[in-house]
This record gives sequence, C-alpha cells and structure tokens, in this order.
Amino acid sequence: MTDTFAGKLLSWYDHNGRHDLPWHRDRNPYRVWVSEIMLQQTQVTTVIPYFQAFMERFPDVRALANAPVDDVLGHWSGLGYYARARNLHEAAKQVIDEHGGQFPADQTRLEALKGIGRSTAAAILAQAFEKPATILDGNVKRVLARYHAIPGWPGRTAVLNQLWECAEQHTPEERIRDYTQAIMDLGAMVCTRTRPACGRCPLRHDCKANARNEQALYPGSKPKKTKPEKTIWMVILEDSQGRILLERRPPSGIWGGLWSLPELDPAYQPEELPDACEQAFGYDCSQPELTGAFRHTFSHYHLHIRPARLGVTDTTKVSDSGCRQWLHRDEALSLGLPAPIRTILTSAGQAVLL
Repeated sequence: MTDTFAGKLLSWYDHNGRHDLPWHRDRNPYRVWVSEIMLQQTQVTTVIPYFQAFMERFPDVRALANAPVDDVLGHWSGLGYYARARNLHEAAKQVIDEHGGQFPADQTRLEALKGIGRSTAAAILAQAFEKPATILDGNVKRVLARYHAIPGWPGRTAVLNQLWECAEQHTPEERIRDYTQAIMDLGAMVCTRTRPACGRCPLRHDCKANARNEQALYPGSKPKKTKPEKTIWMVILEDSQGRILLERRPPSGIWGGLWSLPELDPAYQPEELPDACEQAFGYDCSQPELTGAFRHTFSHYHLHIRPARLGVTDTTKVSDSGCRQWLHRDEALSLGLPAPIRTILTSAGQAVLL
C-alpha cells in the first residue's frame, strides 16, 4: 500500500500528523461526535478550549441529554453556528431514547441522528469504531479537488458527487482511523486554502493541480453575491437593581434559542427610543446613552448593531414574562448569548453602564 494514495498519506501522517489532539484521548463515539460537530467550519485552535470545557461539563451522552438547553448553549457561546449545539442536544436525547445510550455503529442509523450527515457519520465509524468509512469534510474536499483537478464549486451537486467518488476510491480498508485523521491533517496543515506547502506534500508528484501550478483554481469558489446590509437598535434596559432585560430568540433562524437584547426598528431617532420602548415593552425609560455602533457579519448579510442603554424609571412594572427575563450581568453572561451580545455586555464601556 506504500505506493498508493493512502499509503503515501499514512507514511506522512506517521511522522508529521497530529496525534495528541484532546479528542484523540479516549476516542469513544461521544467524544469523536462532539469534536466533529465543533470542527465544522471552525479551526482546531478555536475548538480545543471549547471541547475541553464541554467535556468537563458534559462528560458523556447522558449528561448532555439531561442538561438544560440553556446550559448547552452557554457552553457553546462564542463558537458560532448555534444550530450545531441545539442539534447536539437533540441527538443526545435520541441516543438515550432510541439506542439505550449507545451510539449505533451503523452509517444509516448515525445519519438519522439530528445534525449528523454523511461525512460526520463516517468519521464516527472510522475514528471511534475503526470501521471502513469515507469522509469528505472541507479539508478533504480541497485535497481531492487539487489532486484530481476537479473544477467547480463543491457546493454544486455534480462537483460534490465527483469528490465523493474520489474519496471512496482512496479510502483504504486498513488503518482507517489513521487515514481519516491523516487526510484531514494534510488539508489543514499542508494543502491549505492559501499558500499550500506543496513542497512538503506526500502527494505532490501525482497531484494534477501541482503539476499545472494551478493550486489556486481548486476547489472552485462559491459564486459571489453582494451581502445585504441591515441595521438594528439593540437596547440595554436597566432597572434600579442593575438588572438588564434579555429576550430568548425563537428556536429557528439567526441565533435560534439564544438569549439576546431586545431590538427596535432602526428608523427610530435616538430621542424617540424611550417612547418606542414604552410601546414595545411597556416600560417608562430615561433618555438613551449611546455607545459605539459596530458591524457583525453573518454568512448571508451584514448586521449593523446600534447599542443604546436606557434606565427604567418606573420599576414597579418590571417583571419576567414569557421569553423575557430580568437578569444581573453575571447571570446573563452564564447563558447562551450570541457573540455580539456578549461583547456588548462585557466591553469596558458597557461594564460601567451595567
């Protein structure tokens, strides 16, 4: 096997790959699954501290299934793509309810769990159960697209199908755990998106993109669209006890299920915010203190956030109701918050106000 794609890759991995990542220790299905979900669209260096804290709080699938969703989202806060955390929580319940707390060692049944797709299921089979299974994450797509010079954006079905065929062609029957880690490591460490280190690549002599000096062409880029710009007021309503009002967002959509600051239409002028708050939330408020606006970018639009702090003047009306809660700042920061909201509540300027 030493002269094959897999053989060359495994030989490189033995001497150059990553063998000491936290999820490599006690590589059971639960730990592999959590690490794979966290690593989706997120760098390893970012994931490591989140993974370690997550494992400390939720050491096994039963602990995760039994935890309140707010606790799960709180430990995910700042990692982004929060649907991943909600899906983890739901899938953990499925494992308990449908599989007696044991992850199924079967591709189809793994894919039936919330948030687990074809590649993630294969990674669990290969990494935890050491069963032959084919993965195709972002790093692997890049390696294969360059090696075979497959044109086009992998988001297109025809291109993706080609990549799956190549991935299956190269997946070996032996050392499957090492192979899946090796090809991910090659994409992350050598065959990088920009400035690939082709001189250190064990596949360079057979790589079509390298032979043509066309590495930058593969994989093809996603067709660009101009992202729309949106603006919103985010109001920090503070009562006489120093508590602030938070709202839980709807379960689906942007920041689904997370706690956030109340929002108001950007058409309001600053001096109109007290009346707007009274109409929207039922509280009499002081004139606003404005802080620096900033932009947060989502995958499909830019959001311009304009924070404004208003003191609630009639605290007799202050009470929790439905999806709204009054919390001290430390209590708020323990919940699942979107990164921009956490930034507002922890920034130096806001710390004085809260």
